[in-house]
Amino acid sequence: MIKNILPAFVLGLTAIASTALPAAPVHAEDQKPEQVHVRGSIVSFSGSVLKVKTREGETVDVTLADGWKLASVANAAVTDIKPGDFVGIASLPSAGGGDGALEVLIFPPAMKGAGEGSYGWDLKPNSSMTNATVADAVKGVDGRTVTVSYHGKEKKIAIPDGTPVVTIAPATNDDLVPGAVVFIPAEKAASGKLAHQVLVGKNGVVPPM
Repeated sequence: MIKNILPAFVLGLTAIASTALPAAPVHAEDQKPEQVHVRGSIVSFSGSVLKVKTREGETVDVTLADGWKLASVANAAVTDIKPGDFVGIASLPSAGGGDGALEVLIFPPAMKGAGEGSYGWDLKPNSSMTNATVADAVKGVDGRTVTVSYHGKEKKIAIPDGTPVVTIAPATNDDLVPGAVVFIPAEKAASGKLAHQVLVGKNGVVPPM
C-alpha cells in the first residue's frame, strides 16, 4: 500500500518544482493550474472537503480530488543521512555563505529522483527547496554539512543541530482529525483549492516542509 501512496504524493511536489522553471509560451488553455501550499491544522474533514485553519490564520476549504492520496511523516535523525540518499531540504542563504537547512525530508529509496532540482519555496521568505542526492555528509562542531547533487550541479547545505529531519510514513483517513497539522500541495481551481495529495502529522510529528 505504501508503495502506491508515496509516489503519488511526490508527484505534487514535482509539479510544484516545474512551476519554478522557465517555460516556452503556451496557449491559455494549455497552462497548468497555479500551485499553492496549504499549511495549517484541520478544522474538519467531511466527504471530499478538508477545512483547514492556515498558519496565516485564515480558514479555507480544500476539495480532495478523485483518487487523492494520503501520507504522514515519521521522525528521523540527521545521522540517518548517508551518501546516496535522496533528500528534500528546505533552506535559507547563510550570512557566511552557503545555505542553512530549515528542514530535511529523507525520501524512501523508491522515490529517488522525484522532483529533482533546486527551486524557490515558501516555507520562509527567500527559502528554497532542493531535492537531490547526498554526495557526502560531514560532521561539524554545530551540526552537519551535506553536499548534494542534482542535474550535474552540487550544493553545500549546513544542517544545524535541532533541524527537523523526517521521512515519509503511512496514514489513513482516521488521522485526519481536528487539530492535526497538514501540508497540502494544492492547485487553484475555479471552485477553490483542489488537492491530489495530503501530508498529515501524527504521533506528535508534524510535516516541517
